[in-house]
This record gives sequence, C-alpha cells and structure tokens, in this order.
Amino acid sequence: MSQQTSIKIVNGELLDPAGQLTGVQTLLLRDGIIAAVGADADAAPADQILDAAGRLVTPGFIDLSCNLREPGNGQKGSIATETRAAARGGFTTVCAAPDTAPVNDSGAVTSLILDIAAQQSPVRVLPLGAATRGLEGELLSDMAGLVAAGCVALSNGQSAMRNARILRRCMAYAKTFDITLILQPENAALAADGFAHDGLVAARLGLLGIPEVAETTAVMEMLLLAEETGVRLHLAQLSSARSVDMVAAARQRGVAVTADVAMHQLVFTEDALAGFDSAFHVRPPLRTENDRQRLLAGVTDGTIDAIVSQHQPHDPAAKHAPLGATAAGMATLEVLLAMGLRLVQADELSRASLLRALTQGPAQVLGLAAGRLAPGAPADLCVLDAEQRWRADADTLVSAGANNPWHGRELQGRVVTTLVGGQLAYQV
Repeated sequence: MSQQTSIKIVNGELLDPAGQLTGVQTLLLRDGIIAAVGADADAAPADQILDAAGRLVTPGFIDLSCNLREPGNGQKGSIATETRAAARGGFTTVCAAPDTAPVNDSGAVTSLILDIAAQQSPVRVLPLGAATRGLEGELLSDMAGLVAAGCVALSNGQSAMRNARILRRCMAYAKTFDITLILQPENAALAADGFAHDGLVAARLGLLGIPEVAETTAVMEMLLLAEETGVRLHLAQLSSARSVDMVAAARQRGVAVTADVAMHQLVFTEDALAGFDSAFHVRPPLRTENDRQRLLAGVTDGTIDAIVSQHQPHDPAAKHAPLGATAAGMATLEVLLAMGLRLVQADELSRASLLRALTQGPAQVLGLAAGRLAPGAPADLCVLDAEQRWRADADTLVSAGANNPWHGRELQGRVVTTLVGGQLAYQV
C-alpha cells in the first residue's frame, strides 16, 4: 500500500468532528491529501481499495504531550519505538516534549529530533521547544530560534518557572514573536515533595500530598499574566475542577487560552492509589471524583480543547520502588482509544466529544489543517473497530514503556489501520 499514490477507502462510517460528516461514505486519498468524499470519491479511480466495512473512519489523532525519550533515556524508549506505539494507537501527529537529554532548548537538538523522526517515525513528529534553558525556569531560551528550527510551540515541560517575573517575561517575548506557550500549571513550593492528591486517600495511607491549590494558584497566575501580555497560552494537563472553572471564566473575559487533560485523569481518581500501585503515580496526581466529573464536563462543553496521552514510558526499575520513590507517568499511547471508549460506553462522554478532543481540538490549538475529513485536508486518518476485544500484553504493545496500567487486561476498541499522508503507518 505504501507504494501507491491513491487509495480509496470504502464501506466505512465516516466520523468527522469538524465537518460533521457521518454515515457510510467513500474517501479518496491522493498525493498525501483527501482528494474527494462521497459521490465524487465513488466515481474516481484509485490504485488500491481499502474496505472498512463495519468500522469507523476518523481523522488521525493528535497528541499535544508525548515523551519520546530521545535524545537520551534509551532504556525508557526512543523515537522509533514510541512513534510505532503512536501509530498503533491511531495517532498520526505527536508533539515531542522538550524533557529530553539534552533538553530541547537549541536549534541543534530540534534538528536532531526532526532528522531522526524523518528516518524512523511512521507518524508526524512536532517538537516542542524548551521555554527556558535546561527547563530550569530561569533564563529564557532562544525562543524565536527554536521556532525557526521547527518547534511548533514552546513549553517548560513538567518544570515550573522560577518566579512570576520570569513567567511574565517569557509570555511577553512569546507574544512579540506570536509563539504559543504550552505550560503545565504547578506551584513548585506548594507541590514540594508530594506525589499523591492531598485528600482522604493520602491521609489514610500516609502519602505525601500535593494540594489542589498547587495547581489552581499557578492557573490563576498564568491566566492573569496571559490577560496582561496577550500571549496565546495553552494550559497543559489540568487535574482539578476549579482549574476548569477558571479557564472558562478567563475565556469569557476574552483571554486567549486553551487547555488539555490527560486521559488517565478522566478515567481514574485518587482511589487507584489505595493499593500503593505505582502504575497510578502520575503528576499532576489523580484527584477526586468531583474533579474527574468536572474535567469530563469541560471536555463536553469545550472548555477543555484536547485530551492528551501524557505518554511517559519507563523501564521496569523506575516503577519498582516504594511509591514515592518511583517515577511518575504512564505509557498510554496504545490504550488511549480503549480508555476513551470506556467513558463512552459508561455514558460519561459522548463519542463526538471524545473524537473532537483527539482530533479537531488539538489541531486548532496548534493551528494545523489536520483533524478533519474533507477535500484538501491531510490524508491522516485511522480506521477503528469500536467493538473488537484485545489483550494489552507483550504480543500487542510495542512501546518500550512497561508502565501501562492495563497490561495483561482485556480491552474493547482497537485501531486497525493508521494512514499518515496517505501512507500506511500501521495495520493489524
């Protein structure tokens, strides 16, 4: 298939959150774009036919937060392994987090990531540059130079800015050069050495807590500074109900802010830590059921623009220690769709809202033409079987990360084909 210049996808039900296309229609892919939809596609010739009978055809998923572990951290993963995992999960575009070794705070590192991706990745890799040198939150990086080298936005990863003065300067600089800032809100002093939500579960188990206010104070500070500077701000990986409310209020005031949430925050709560299971040690921490419900409502009403994987692959040793000493994060690229479909099946999230937050929403955050099934759009899409059951184990998972909370369990909903630029990236 990869040698063909045109592919016709037939008998599949199209789901397009941007164009609202539904029903069984034909798609024609030619020269890397969607050339025709419906009757026009039916009438056109094609080099190959892909039968998607009984399956759904959607735009390819776009991930705003993905740790590829390269350069550095080779035992945890690489661009080759993690982008293969992305393709298996239905992702056609992933944003590479700047938390690499060395940190992506120079054009040379950005170029290295792009060069490796061009040779080894089946999906599109969009680097995020470090907003500060070494992600230390103190000295601004060469922000304009990073964008010129190929970074689509700037981020400080999971690191906090040293103080509000530096954050304000960073925003002002980004506004001057029309750069999107992707920042994860956390007050480092309030979070301190915590690793669980500062609530009932942490108190009962004697775990060091991270209070909700560690996030909400940072959200408010970022929103006020964004309102003053006019920067295009994206708040990454929200975890609390109050954060969603503050973003909604800021939008009503005209602040140019978007937001995302990690899928595991929509599925799990602090109760998952009751068994001291390090698979659920994430940052920000899993919070309360009330927070989870407000995050779901934020996705539904559009306050939260995107759902991300926050994919952080780890080797087994990183998770085999007392809970507080383990590395935070989950490897979720390959199971994210099944996690989302569990929410749909439980009637907690509509299929349309899930799809929008995985495609159109993140595309709009980055200003990409992707995330839709319409003539002229990139031929980035996936074919999925929402009913197929499969087991997440060594035979089906390709990520180098061993920290998948669903490992060994049966899941429902699977991507069977992923196409990037009209080329086959993955097929069951």
